[in-house]
Amino acid sequence: MAYLSEKYAPTEIAKRLGRTDNFIRQRLKLAGLIEGFKHFVRNGEMTISLGVGVALFEPEEQQMMLETMGEDFNAHQINRMIKDRTYDLEKASFNVSDKKLVPKAGSCIECPFNAANQGNLFGEGKMVCTKAACFETKKSRSFLNLIEKSKREKILLIPEIRKYWADDESNQLIISQLEKNGLKVYLLDDVEIIENPIEPKIEAIKREYQHYDYSEDELKCEFEEAMQNYNEALEEFNSAKEKGFAIGLVFHPETYRHKEVFIKIVEKSKDELSDYSAPLANRKMDDCTPEEQIFKINEREIRKKQIENNKQFEEVVQMIRETKYIDTKKTLSTDEMVAFSISLFENNVDYMSQQKYFAKFLGDTSKMTKIEIVENFKKKFKKEIFHKLIRYMLTKQVHFGESNHVNNLTNISFYNAMQGYYKTKIAGIEKEYAEKRSKREERLKERITVLEEQVQELKD
Repeated sequence: MAYLSEKYAPTEIAKRLGRTDNFIRQRLKLAGLIEGFKHFVRNGEMTISLGVGVALFEPEEQQMMLETMGEDFNAHQINRMIKDRTYDLEKASFNVSDKKLVPKAGSCIECPFNAANQGNLFGEGKMVCTKAACFETKKSRSFLNLIEKSKREKILLIPEIRKYWADDESNQLIISQLEKNGLKVYLLDDVEIIENPIEPKIEAIKREYQHYDYSEDELKCEFEEAMQNYNEALEEFNSAKEKGFAIGLVFHPETYRHKEVFIKIVEKSKDELSDYSAPLANRKMDDCTPEEQIFKINEREIRKKQIENNKQFEEVVQMIRETKYIDTKKTLSTDEMVAFSISLFENNVDYMSQQKYFAKFLGDTSKMTKIEIVENFKKKFKKEIFHKLIRYMLTKQVHFGESNHVNNLTNISFYNAMQGYYKTKIAGIEKEYAEKRSKREERLKERITVLEEQVQELKD
């Protein structure tokens, strides 16, 4: 098939072999799998469709996925990684057919990293981006264009952020970007919004109430009520300008998807502003809205659980300290080595060394909880990792200055240990210093001899 692909297009190969276009595209795509994943396809652990999904990514990303998974094949984990690294182009914040948004990348419609151009891998005609860096670049560019549109047309640009969540790190980044571009920031609490309503359809009403035992007449009543609400909302939308509303844009702070709406800034009294400015943590429960009360209750419960977890952990540690655990003569178990490795890594390896020597130590942890990180590390743990950490610590714990390898226990033991690995190199260094020392001692002997002769002459 690889030979045929050099001469013919997938459609022509499909005709010659009596197969579908999608079948041929998938088999051709499998050639792009790195060897580690090909092994799982050959032995039947990995399905063809999943292999094709992985083959959509460049070899470097495939290698990262393979290392993250560990030695044992895990289809669920691979599927999750594919999902995390792909983007539905139908939900993109930018025009996917725009060739000028990022000129070097061109249009998503024609892009080879669009899964729709690889066959029906995600469904008939489904457009899915498999190049995360390019997608994020286009998304960021579209956001800058949105800001420029707001400035150029002098219309309000409102992020879908409530004031209560304004301090969230990701939301702060959005707010700062708006401010840096000279826009006055208004949040959802600061404005009234009127959207263009969507006209209801009877099919949508039937889907909404499909699990209810409604008769045709009851469904008709629901539809008529929905139409009445729609007409009222449409009337409000059509008269928005007369009520002081102006055209504006509202966008989602994560996806940057936006819509045109009517907006009016809400004028707030001094009392409202002062009430709002008080941090939620400092306000009494009675002074909070029902939504804020729910949040405070949940926050207290989280805090209570943290305190209980701390007490539980202290009791466990204290109990173990009172046992003969430290005196146990058995060799370390895998769990103990995992615990020791993570302890050494977190407490003794500085940031630069983590990047230089242990860049893939914990794997891809961006989507994991702390517990999942430990379990994932344990799953792929090898004694070589443990040994590498210990040897890193050996090189870091030696003392320099006048604490050298003849008057310091740590240094003496380290020096002896290294002899077994680098005997020739160490011998070369020792020889060089011995020669320097010998020459110096010879010069000293000559100087001392002269001085001794002078002393004897004075005595005579």
